[in-house]
Amino acid sequence: MKALKIPEATVTRLSVYSRHLAQLIKDGILTVSSGEIAMGVGVSSAQVRKDLAYFGEFGTRGVGYNVQDLYSHIMRILGLNRTWNVVIVGAGKLGSALAVYKGFEDRGFNVVGIMDISADRIGQPLGDLVVEPMENLEQRIHEKNVEIGIVTVPAAAAQEVADIMVRAGVRSLLNFSPRVLKVPDNVILRNVDLSVNLEVLSFNLSFFDRRQ
Repeated sequence: MKALKIPEATVTRLSVYSRHLAQLIKDGILTVSSGEIAMGVGVSSAQVRKDLAYFGEFGTRGVGYNVQDLYSHIMRILGLNRTWNVVIVGAGKLGSALAVYKGFEDRGFNVVGIMDISADRIGQPLGDLVVEPMENLEQRIHEKNVEIGIVTVPAAAAQEVADIMVRAGVRSLLNFSPRVLKVPDNVILRNVDLSVNLEVLSFNLSFFDRRQ
């Protein structure tokens, strides 16, 4: 229950902290202070301590944090101490790019299938995958114990795709389509609208210009 009260911004920063700590490990750094983490990721040291405090006591006063231990703790908190199988529906330019993106594998996300309805795309290789027909979606979800689905289809087809995934047992969806999806309360839904993010940038640029 406590996890439900944790701000989403904190979870986002934990992901950033984990990447920074991973680099410190590569650099051979053994200990780090909250101030050094803060400088490395662009937040205040107080924010670092507050974010970590949601999950317990870490580090030693006057000494700092053991880099490897803190990294392991954060990866476990983020659920990245295991592998998550992922399936993508929509083998257009965005879906194809996501299917071959190696950064997912580095963070524990294993793309095990990509589906499409287009005869021109079905059978085409994408890295280690081959685009499969939509008829294979439910079978693939069951076979690979898929818990995360990515939707990169046009808006008109997005709800139907989401319904199939949920019915087959997918517990969380990352939706790139410009449509608000309806899912059961026990399914986690996250929408990624690139246009909205660009509009936030344009708002901030315009706001900055107005203040000059």
